[in-house]
Amino acid sequence: MPVTGRFKGYFLRGLAVLLPTVLTIWIFVVAYTFIQTNISVHINRGLVRLIVHFQGENGIPEEDLTEILVKGWAGSMVGLIIALIIVCLVGAILASVFGRGLWRMIEGFILNAPGLRRVYPYVKQVTDFLVSPEQQRKLSFSRVVAVEYPRKGIWSLGMVTGSGLKKVTENVKKEFLTVLVPTAPAPFTGFIIMVPRKNAIDLNMTIEEAFRFVMSGGVITPDKGKEIPALPGPDSESKEQERVLL
Repeated sequence: MPVTGRFKGYFLRGLAVLLPTVLTIWIFVVAYTFIQTNISVHINRGLVRLIVHFQGENGIPEEDLTEILVKGWAGSMVGLIIALIIVCLVGAILASVFGRGLWRMIEGFILNAPGLRRVYPYVKQVTDFLVSPEQQRKLSFSRVVAVEYPRKGIWSLGMVTGSGLKKVTENVKKEFLTVLVPTAPAPFTGFIIMVPRKNAIDLNMTIEEAFRFVMSGGVITPDKGKEIPALPGPDSESKEQERVLL
């Protein structure tokens, strides 16, 4: 193999190993810097003014307090800790009946405000999907399946969310599954479809593996070459069992 070919192979292999770690560290550094620049520094400045107000004229000068709490590394951590405590307190308040009622009033104002109502609902959907325990309970995916979507012969990965609408089941006289077919690379958006249960192939994949598969555009697949048992598909109703090779 030529030297350039080996160099390229070594470079790509090293990049594949180091890039996930570097990106993970970068994301945390950016998040930490954002919090320090936009939240912690203002909390610390308010803390300095509060200390100066209560300690009187014979206390630590405001310039020295600013140097310690605002510009110093240890002081910046104080603002971060206070910000975390404030977030926890807000969460505790919103867990109460009074807090939920107050937040509904505030959210109603935001949803009726021109401009904000066109942005806030979509941002809320993303944040609820990522951090809201209530939303995660609603999105209680039971298993991962493969369904023929958007047309026959093309298979898509989906997460089962329910058993289908009762009215459809009664009219068609079939057992249905409600399936969320996610879009790449953002699995929190997608299409809700209902398919007959017999037309869905049950994949032996965890929800986490399915999300990684979608977010990577199909690059990251679980255990290549592993035989996974599946439920009968639409073209194998006469078979007792089929094996799906991933």
